[in-house]
Amino acid sequence: MRIDLHTHSTESDGTDTPAQLVAAAAAAGLDAVALTDHDTAAGWAEAANALPPGLRLVRGAELSCASDDGSGRRITVHLLAYLYDHTSPALVEEQLRLRLERRQRLRVMAERMVEDGFPIDPDELMAAMPADAPAGRPHLAMALIRAGVVTSVDEAFARYLTGGRYYVPRTDTPVARAIEMISEAGGVTVLAHPFASSRGPIVSEQVVADLAALGLGGVEVDHPDHDPATRARLRGLAGELGLLTTGSSDYHGTNKTVELGAETTSPDVLDALADRATGCKVIVG
Repeated sequence: MRIDLHTHSTESDGTDTPAQLVAAAAAAGLDAVALTDHDTAAGWAEAANALPPGLRLVRGAELSCASDDGSGRRITVHLLAYLYDHTSPALVEEQLRLRLERRQRLRVMAERMVEDGFPIDPDELMAAMPADAPAGRPHLAMALIRAGVVTSVDEAFARYLTGGRYYVPRTDTPVARAIEMISEAGGVTVLAHPFASSRGPIVSEQVVADLAALGLGGVEVDHPDHDPATRARLRGLAGELGLLTTGSSDYHGTNKTVELGAETTSPDVLDALADRATGCKVIVG
């Protein structure tokens, strides 16, 4: 079986609709795919309704969280939440807060750019997204591409969207609280690309151990941003801590060059995730 447990649709910062994503997953020869949009379960129903015969859908989300990096510095980490009850009140409230803050943050960033003469329209930017969508910097990056300011998402982030005058911080969920909320909602948590230093500051091995003690279920080992040495280090740590190890493409459609199924998860790990979860079940087309 070929299983990809980390993908994004137009409900967050991907370019495929949920229906297009599951169709693309089947065309790519996947047997199972997880839809893990940022801080929302809004694409679950569309993906389930469009599920091709035989393809398994793992419903999930990628949560933006705050964590100590192990040296006292506060950094952002991403938590993949699988097979949870998306109607859990605490989780619904927190995800709504995050989405509203993301939208306000994006507007402020766009307005600062307009003040400096960038040829973008904040109103047009926001109107192009669903009202409840978790707006993110990739949306602003795409606007800059359309305006001819940059030629790629990577260039937009490097030049304008990471630090500096146009960057606006956000208030992420404490990672310990996020693990607790997902557990209460019957789901299983996996730390996304935990040692991907090319993305920015990363947590220490001790922090991963601390999160495992709080109920973290696994770590994403096979990810495009992990080199072979990093994967070996992380796999060894997971073994010591009794954590599941997943592999995923982190697919974003044309917003990134990584293809569906570029990294995969073993069937045994998917079975373990499904066995541990009580919030919802894997759907089979």
